[in-house]
Amino acid sequence: MIKVLFICHGNICRSPMAEFVMKDLAEKSHTAPYFHIASAATSREEIGNPVHYGTRNKLRQYGISTAGKYAVQMTKADYAKYDYLIGMEQYNIRNMLRILGGDPEHKVCRLLDFTDHPRDIDDPWYTGNFDLTYDEILEGCQAFYRHLVENGELKREQKGRI
Repeated sequence: MIKVLFICHGNICRSPMAEFVMKDLAEKSHTAPYFHIASAATSREEIGNPVHYGTRNKLRQYGISTAGKYAVQMTKADYAKYDYLIGMEQYNIRNMLRILGGDPEHKVCRLLDFTDHPRDIDDPWYTGNFDLTYDEILEGCQAFYRHLVENGELKREQKGRI
């Protein structure tokens, strides 16, 4: 199973959007059984809160539900649990590395590092631009999925389950 944890500051906007977009991509490509996908925060500010209404509304436009998701904080133990710990911006990466105490296995990266135009994804909690956030997260999730296919990780996972 390919285990992915998406991370942002509060786990109410970007990282849950990435979690549910990636789950939707895996479902539509009939590869969902080969994934465990979740999201978390680097801060404690929003712990226990539901997904931001801007993210919920944007995903609802595509038939994607976030029902049952509440903000949680990442922990140092997540490093052993996940194959990929994917932040939304450099600020997240810095805080992730502080929480994790390092990245000896090179599991930590930004979502848009998988694209042809690596960059940060701005926080829509501040910008209010959930349309742009969705477009960038979709671009990043599609590129990440292609990375898994091109590097043979998805195929290895599928062969291991036959």
